Amino acid sequence: MAKINFRVFYLGLIAPMFLILLESCGGNQTGEKGATFLQKIESAIEGEKPDEYDPANVLLVLPGNPAPGESFRILATGGRNIRKAKIIVAEPSGNLESLNNKTGDELPCWRIDDFAGSQAGDYKATLIIDKKEVSNLEFKISPREPTSPKGTIWKTTRGWDSNMETVYSAWVTALFQGGDEQTSWPALHEVTQNREHNFLYNFLSLDEDNPESKIKVIMEPDCADNPFFLRAYFAWKLGLPFGFHICDRGYLGKNPGTGQWVTNENPTSKSNPVLAFNSFLRRMMDGVHSGTARTALDNENSDYYPVPLSREALRPGTVYADPYGHTFILVSWVPQTNNHPGVLLAVDAQPDKTIAIKRFWKGNFLFNTTEVVGEPGFKAFRPITFENGKIGLMKNEELNSSTGFVPFSLQQRKMESNVFYLAMERLINPEPLDPEAALQNLIQALHEQLLVRVKSVANGEAYLQAHPGTVIPMPSNANGIFQTGGLWEDFSTPNRDLRLLIAMDAVTDFPERVATSPDDFKISNFNSSENIKNKLQTLLDKKVSELTISYTRSDGSTQELTLAEILKRKEAFEVAYNPNDGIEIRWGAPENSNERLTCKRQAPAHQQKTMQSVRKWFSERLHPPT
Repeated sequence: MAKINFRVFYLGLIAPMFLILLESCGGNQTGEKGATFLQKIESAIEGEKPDEYDPANVLLVLPGNPAPGESFRILATGGRNIRKAKIIVAEPSGNLESLNNKTGDELPCWRIDDFAGSQAGDYKATLIIDKKEVSNLEFKISPREPTSPKGTIWKTTRGWDSNMETVYSAWVTALFQGGDEQTSWPALHEVTQNREHNFLYNFLSLDEDNPESKIKVIMEPDCADNPFFLRAYFAWKLGLPFGFHICDRGYLGKNPGTGQWVTNENPTSKSNPVLAFNSFLRRMMDGVHSGTARTALDNENSDYYPVPLSREALRPGTVYADPYGHTFILVSWVPQTNNHPGVLLAVDAQPDKTIAIKRFWKGNFLFNTTEVVGEPGFKAFRPITFENGKIGLMKNEELNSSTGFVPFSLQQRKMESNVFYLAMERLINPEPLDPEAALQNLIQALHEQLLVRVKSVANGEAYLQAHPGTVIPMPSNANGIFQTGGLWEDFSTPNRDLRLLIAMDAVTDFPERVATSPDDFKISNFNSSENIKNKLQTLLDKKVSELTISYTRSDGSTQELTLAEILKRKEAFEVAYNPNDGIEIRWGAPENSNERLTCKRQAPAHQQKTMQSVRKWFSERLHPPT
């Protein structure tokens, strides 16, 4: 039988259903059903190439209104050549020289040039690339006047266009530049308080991002709020329109629906613009929830719209809404090299308000379009226009490449999960992977996931040790356990542990995956499938025995566990999410073991019974519809 070039190079973590699907096709990869499967993958990534897109050249002065004598910066965005560009600022008496600059390599690329303070007057910044003027910006240096919301939360001065979308993507990239899967922050405002990464730091000259200021921006979103908070913050700074819809949660057979639209044009009683913005964020926290991101893909009143699975469309700032209520924001693409697989990075928020960077893989990003509430997938914020003094949402037909926006696309509607993961893998790793490098990448991702869990479990343990005798109420059914509020949401880990179990399977199953489908990897033709499998298993056993995590036991002592030990406890993690259990139980310590002896707390009997009744969801690696 002739071999087929799949073009998408299969990773065990990305496509665990691949073999099952081929078996359902009769085991013949060149048969009619097999061809249909390949056509679905080709259709999902049709026309997409790993070539880079060409972002818009945009100039922005920072802060928005420099005062006489105040130093200022000029931001420029664009393609890779922006790093070698030149920015000239013309003043009434001549040209100002840039003092220094810094650049960002992620598309859309950016550079910031610093300039010394100058006199009041009219100025013009010019961006020169390859000795050609490609963009100009006229601005003023003048004394600042006190600002106030003037009856609205903030005043809209311009609508969203492709240029502002480019700046938004560049800002998101810069904000999280240099972070990896071990990077986290206690709250979102601690991200924006970093002057080095946030080029909108104190853009309004209100001392709004200074952590020492008496009146400053406070942002503590959960996962559903997080994309809205970032988008609102950016819009507030630049006078762009912003809004969110009050949505219902929907149910199986009915997508979440949109209702009242709340915008920055709504009235406020606050006279201080920072307090008005903070008040708006609090209102948004009450209005945005997990269903907001899962409205119907073609709903033209939704806050998001679906985008195609392409490198150009999946820009920093793009939102991923999973089918069970979690959301991520894309922040960076790390390109594939000869020695390392590519990585797609995103950030999310947790119920305890922490913000953390995560990588795209099946252990973090769940995708399913059957038996779920609403329509998940990658989505962009729907642009809001500003015409004749009124704001409005752009329609789906207006969102196309000719207008400069990421196109509206129903490509992800009812997409099979295996096709989705394979399409994404082609974007992240356009070339076939070395299986040993791929396996080590998998193990690293699992290790990172466990390190993040250490912090989450420790937070729950700290709370209960600080409140002795407290029993956190536990929902009585699977839907409630996976999606609820209050202390249970803050300190339980059912969603995280389900993802962890999926991640464990991806690691342990990988040698078999490669042995069964060797053509999808960069493997010598002289290696037999059995040799490949044995070599990978040896590497797997070695690596998981070397990597460790540590947690603090109930008596204050430190317990170290290797990944190998944790993998042996896989079944225990099906019932390890309850914060009322002692921390040793939550890390799967076997009964009667020395590790378990220090455990002094266990969930009540009725909660243990409920956990057993919903255990099937964990053992079958499924999420109940929520």
